This record gives sequence, C-alpha cells and structure tokens, in this order.
Amino acid sequence: MRLTPATELTNRYLGLQVLLRQRGLDAALLVQNSDLFYFTGSIQQGVYYLPVEGEPIYLVRKDFGRARMESGLKNVLPLQNLRNLFDQLRELGVPLPDKVGLELDVLPVQQFQRFQKILAPAEVADVAPLVRQVRAIKSDYEIGIMKDCALIMDRVFQQAKEIIAVGKTDIEVAAELECFARKEGHQGVARFRGFNSEISFGHVLSGADTAVPAFLDAPLGGLGPNPAVGQGASYNRMAAGEPIVIDLIIAFDGYLVDQARTMSIGRLPDRLRTAYFDMLKIQEMLFDIAKPGVSWGHLYQECHQFAVEKGYKDHFMGAVGAQVGFVGHGIGIEVDEWPFIARGFDDQLLEENMTFAFEPKAVFPGLGAVGVENSWRVAADGVKRLTYSDESLLEL
Repeated sequence: MRLTPATELTNRYLGLQVLLRQRGLDAALLVQNSDLFYFTGSIQQGVYYLPVEGEPIYLVRKDFGRARMESGLKNVLPLQNLRNLFDQLRELGVPLPDKVGLELDVLPVQQFQRFQKILAPAEVADVAPLVRQVRAIKSDYEIGIMKDCALIMDRVFQQAKEIIAVGKTDIEVAAELECFARKEGHQGVARFRGFNSEISFGHVLSGADTAVPAFLDAPLGGLGPNPAVGQGASYNRMAAGEPIVIDLIIAFDGYLVDQARTMSIGRLPDRLRTAYFDMLKIQEMLFDIAKPGVSWGHLYQECHQFAVEKGYKDHFMGAVGAQVGFVGHGIGIEVDEWPFIARGFDDQLLEENMTFAFEPKAVFPGLGAVGVENSWRVAADGVKRLTYSDESLLEL
C-alpha cells in the first residue's frame, strides 16, 4: 500500500494557499473524497481545513485511527462535533475566517445549507475551481503512479487479445478482463466529479452496440446489462467482421489512466477501417499542436475541423443527436479533471505536467464505432504518452 509522502501534501496545500490569497479567501474547507485523498492522503470521513496561512488540519469523525495511519499531515485530529467546528478551531489557535471556500460544484444542497449555519457569520464562496487548478498540474510522484497504471493497462489489453472469440458476450469478456485487472492491481473504484457520472471498469462493446448512445457524457455508451445501468457491456454476442472497442480505465494507488483500442475478429468493413485510420490521424495532430500555452478550445477546434473536412460531421464523437462537444478530458484522481479539450475553453491554456485522455472516435448507427484513446502528459516541448498499447487495427 502506497502512502502519499508528506512532501507531496505540503506542496499541494502551499499551492492552494497561493490561490486562496489571490481570490481573497481566508480558508478552504474540503469534504469530498477525491479532494480529501489529494490533500490528506486518506478518505476517512471528516473535514480538511486549510487556513490561508499556516498548516492544514484534518479533523476526522470516522475512522480516526486509519486517517492517522494513512495521512502524512502533522495535524490529524478527532472531530469533536461538526456543529462546534469553529470552537474546536479556536481551541487549536486557528484564526477564524471571514470568507471560506467550499466545494460548491459537488457539495449537496442540504450539506451546503448545514455548513452555512456552522460557518456563520463567515461568507461562503466556491473553492472548487481553485482546487481543480491545483490538481491539474501533476507532480513527478503522481505521473509515476499513472505510468504504473499504464503498465497494468497494457497487460489487460494483451489479455483481451487472448480471450476475445466469436460467440462470447460482451459481458463475458468484460468480466474476464476485470477479474484479470483486479489481480494485476486495479483498485476497483474509478471516480468522477460530475453529478450522476459513474463507471466501474470501462466499456467492452462489439458490433452495432458500439454505436448505441447512453446518458454518460461520452462519445460511446453501449446498451448495458439493463436500464438501471444504462451503459457498457451487454449480452450481445461477438461476431466476425464487426468492431470491438475495448475502452477501459485502470485505477491504481488512487490514480487513473484511460485507454481505448479497436479490434475485430476478421476484417472490418472498409468504411470502418477508413474511419479508424482517420481517427489515428486526428491523434497525430496532437504531436504537431499540443504544447504549453495552447488553449484547450483551440485543440478541440482543430480536431473537429479536421474531422468535418474528412466527412465525419455527423459521426465525430457520437452520432447526430448524441455527439459530445469534447475530444479529450483531464485524468488523474478523477476521470473528468482539468483540462477539457472541448468547445468553449478558449481562454484556458495547457500547462506543463497536465495530464489528459484524448479520444477521437467515429460512430455509425447500425454499423458500429471505431476509435482510439490514450492518456498523455504535457511536457515542455509537447505531449508525451502515458498509455502505449499497440494501436494497430487488430483484425484477430
């Protein structure tokens, strides 16, 4: 079990404090699991209180013993009573805030209203954009874990080539791959930040099911096993001459990578083969234009324009009526971190050590979908691969 080094936690809170000062906030109060893990190294139930000056305090209701063992922070203490939070902070000699930031993008309304009462008369503001800004820039430590994720991902991909066969259901293959991945170290939980966004392991889709849309904000959805899930692998049986998309998330020691590959049993129809190689050409554009200082929106526009010029206006990143306005998303502790390679993000710029998944895909209802996805990091001179499995159109 890997524990987050204290030096990492220190660098993270110092980075957030800089942004708090710039925004005129006196403190941040964080409670969401992903943010707790990032700033404390643990997700035990409690609150992380970061004053604009001084060291953070992790006040834990349950389980304090685990939090004390897992967190490298100096101040990990039992939470006496959340209603008396300010009294406990006062006893610890911590200055009380006039303006405190909460994670308003994910905090339920009922919890927000409760915190408003607890924190009164302090003014409450949204600290989520600042938290996401800090988290978007990965340290060497974080990138190292993501590289470990990529190693597991490639082993899972190699296993996929061995077990895919005519007549197997998508769910059978997905289950076998998930079992294999868990044995290789997959932690079993992949987190989203977006409301009602959820995924377990990823999507194993074949045939026309690869083009079935779903509620998830993604270019591919899949029919899923039933309406209660509404996405992913179904009981569809794999057949020769149809696309098979293996689009998986590997989660290991708290971090994620995202990768998709297209394969088939026998030769794919020419329309799908051509589309796949065109999606690879869109990926190649990354090497030419993605570097620090380039806007997220500019990358999207260039990719979208290329797809339109190639004839994929009604097929790029989904079919008509189900297309998504992005071609990439940040990845780290959550699936949907910053940056978003998406429409409308013209003022946000790539920075060195951002990490993101880039997923050009083409969707043809009734026929199927093809595409590729890799996770990348931004280096000083461009982008570098994190995931690296064979991108050949594997016609098994």
